[in-house]
Amino acid sequence: MDAHEVERMRAVLALFVADVFASVPRKDQRAKSDCYLRGLMMDGRRKSVQAMASRLPDGNEQNLQQFVNQSAWDPVPVRRRIAERLVPQIAPDAWVIDDVSFPKDGKMSVGVAPQYCGALGKQANCQVAVSVHAVSDRASCPLNWRLFLPPEWERDSYRRERARVPQDVGHREKWRLALDALDELARWQLSPPLVVADAGYGQNADFRAALTERGHHFVVG
Repeated sequence: MDAHEVERMRAVLALFVADVFASVPRKDQRAKSDCYLRGLMMDGRRKSVQAMASRLPDGNEQNLQQFVNQSAWDPVPVRRRIAERLVPQIAPDAWVIDDVSFPKDGKMSVGVAPQYCGALGKQANCQVAVSVHAVSDRASCPLNWRLFLPPEWERDSYRRERARVPQDVGHREKWRLALDALDELARWQLSPPLVVADAGYGQNADFRAALTERGHHFVVG
């Protein structure tokens, strides 16, 4: 989308922001969320705050940085409202559990480490998130996700402090993160018609047993 197309959708986007970010307490935070979403929707390969701010007519890098990593607001109600809106729109045939990777150059982004990077198809320096996607034959969207923290981050107090990782957050296996995401969706009164995952999850007997205990139908994709 170019700037003109995004601007034409401004009224619709404002209604979306008012609904999804209704839990965010401050008016200025909600205004920044509108600006941030427009930045994500616009054309441009790089979606860093700096790059998005440069493309937006009202873009302010400092304000967007504050919104993303300094402003105190709870993301969980926002994620919940997005999931509640998207499930009826997608009408999913299944929920897919997958790993989403983000290649990185440095060492200080939370959870970054040399590990398998699906985006590159090889071992590389990257972050990895475990995601739950609603999918149908016409669309897909993420409903919930968890950032994977590799074991080396458990012991690296310097990077944990610099990246502001809470003390109670440590390494957790990916299959457990997937269950955490599914359990949170269940608390939001959302349940999958079918759970699909690749063999990396499907070969784990504990994961399969946990899904059965929760009443989920499971298929290895």
